[in-house]
Amino acid sequence: MNIKLYLDELVEKYETPDFIADDPIQFAHRYTKKSDIEIAGFIASIFAYGKREVFINRLNTLFEKMNNEPLNYVLNFDENNKELDDFNYRFSKGIDIIQIILLLKELYKSGATLESLFEHGYSQNGLKQALQSAVDYFYSRTTLPVTKGYYHLLPNPSNNGACKRLHMLLRWFVRGGCVDLGIWRFMDKSELMIPLDVHVAKISRELGILNRAQNDYKAVEEIMQTLKKCDPKDPVKYDFAIFGLGVNN
Repeated sequence: MNIKLYLDELVEKYETPDFIADDPIQFAHRYTKKSDIEIAGFIASIFAYGKREVFINRLNTLFEKMNNEPLNYVLNFDENNKELDDFNYRFSKGIDIIQIILLLKELYKSGATLESLFEHGYSQNGLKQALQSAVDYFYSRTTLPVTKGYYHLLPNPSNNGACKRLHMLLRWFVRGGCVDLGIWRFMDKSELMIPLDVHVAKISRELGILNRAQNDYKAVEEIMQTLKKCDPKDPVKYDFAIFGLGVNN
């Protein structure tokens, strides 16, 4: 089988506007203002684990609580506000999302943005440092008695996990096209890494582009060796192919 030809055909099939409706990227697509898109996309990405229909339902509830005005809600958030106290999703509790919103408020009140946060790390030492700097911002400023769910929402890249949701966020915001938004310009899409979860790993092994048993950062790097050969300029477009193949199966 010609793997490039096969994956290219799958990309053409799955990278369409129809993809948006059932994907967490839908929350970023609801807005036109860059800061709203950033905040909506960030929050949607960190909750994007578990059963898709469940976390999308929980995100809809959360954005309703935010009056569907992400930036305005963040900038005017009062930690004494009780409306998020009972919000939960799997490992994460209300106090975890409250802490995240308070730190987003601090970030945007300072004149910085999520883009500048990731860009700062990237300018120091590339993609992995971009992820680390972003997570370190939230870890180092935590003041509330958060639960272990807080750290599940924001996994530490230094543990060498796949960092699926952070890579997914970067794909959304660095790539352009009919699905991805392409609003961040500090890095090139050729440097992106595939968002690896158990489903993508399973399909990658079936395709013969992943031999490693663990679904960790080294597995991401192994998959990317093949994807970069297929398209050096835009290797992560094949996320649509592999994901779509998994859903179809």
